[in-house]
Amino acid sequence: MARQKKLRTINHRVVLNRSAGGDFAITFMLLLLGLLIALPMYLQIINAFKPLSELFIYPPRFYVTSPTMDNFKNLFSLMSSTWVPLTRYIFNTVFISIVGTFGTIMLSAIAAYSLSKMNFPGKVAFFKLVIYALMIPAAVGGIVTFILISRLGMMDTYWAYIVPAWGATQNVFLMKQFMESNITDAVLESARLDGASELRIFWQIAMPMVKPAWLTIIVFSFNGLWKTSTSIYIQSEQLKTFPASVTQILSAGIARTGEQAASAFILMFVPIIVFIITQSNIIETMGSSGMKD
Repeated sequence: MARQKKLRTINHRVVLNRSAGGDFAITFMLLLLGLLIALPMYLQIINAFKPLSELFIYPPRFYVTSPTMDNFKNLFSLMSSTWVPLTRYIFNTVFISIVGTFGTIMLSAIAAYSLSKMNFPGKVAFFKLVIYALMIPAAVGGIVTFILISRLGMMDTYWAYIVPAWGATQNVFLMKQFMESNITDAVLESARLDGASELRIFWQIAMPMVKPAWLTIIVFSFNGLWKTSTSIYIQSEQLKTFPASVTQILSAGIARTGEQAASAFILMFVPIIVFIITQSNIIETMGSSGMKD
């Protein structure tokens, strides 16, 4: 009689019959890949605290011998010397990011709820258009978007930043897939029999059940809007964002490399914090929607 191999257990759960050496090798490879992915971010962080003399050392060092805050001081000094206050640039960026992200979540959720849990003529054809739109690069519709914004009178307004962000079809697809896999029709029918309106069902039942999905959309949308730089729709200096103002100021050349590193650190810091807070929900959403990034 053939001898059966005994399966290993971890915390009373049967796991794959794999050697400890194989587990170590996989863990080591994942750790190595993680370090390689984190390396550019680490370099960006330490470069923000390097003096100008260390920034031009080749090959670049992975440590700082004389850390300094001069890069940040010089950056804010340059920003304060402009005729538009620094606080105005920061307000524009924060306002655009928050309003644009909130609108993206609401419109994506409403469209996804309609496509996944309601029946109406043209439902299948409309969802196919959403899928086809995922394959079209944003640059292809640049001329059409410019004409629409111009005709709607949104040039030189905050809406020129916000409205294009609301039309992200990827968010609609992600939200629809998550609703279909996590919200059962029985729950919605039960609420309808109890007399709940469709709006109440959407807001008090559907939205809490798809919290991981809209937290994921917050990360994607906020990150894209936070880094919004120059825009062909904005000519007024008072409506430009913080990244756009930094790009203008730091265009002097290599003499402002330190200030450029400091600005990159500031722009990177907020999206990283948002991602850390919501990372577990992003993993859950991608697993439920079948999407990979």
